[in-house]
Amino acid sequence: MRCVVFVKATQESEAGTMPSEQLMAQMGAFNEELVKAGVMQAGEGLHPSARGKRVAFNGPDRTVIDGPFAETKELVAGFWIWTVASMDEAVAWVKRCPNPMNGPSEIEIRPVFEAEDFGAALTPELRAQEERLRAEIASRT
Repeated sequence: MRCVVFVKATQESEAGTMPSEQLMAQMGAFNEELVKAGVMQAGEGLHPSARGKRVAFNGPDRTVIDGPFAETKELVAGFWIWTVASMDEAVAWVKRCPNPMNGPSEIEIRPVFEAEDFGAALTPELRAQEERLRAEIASRT
């Protein structure tokens, strides 16, 4: 099972407060464990939402909204992409993670849709396209 693991933003991360050297070392060690276990596929920290944009869709219309965005608790400060056997395994890994922020924080785990989740809507042609695109992406890394 693949999942995306979101590190939720805090007021500090949205203010641009950088992690300490100690936290960077702890997270580096944790990431190394994830890689050695074959769990971590990718992971990055994100700049505060003040440096971001959103695009709102309404039919054919597109509206660009500049950050920062309200509701810090709904924002993401970083992410991993993991491959695990189950949600329980993902939770077990998150419980081992150093606290990613100086104070209270949250990490959210969301399963990634797999081809079989789409049923008949994923026709053989669409499945072939998906596989071709994944192969192309993999060849570029």
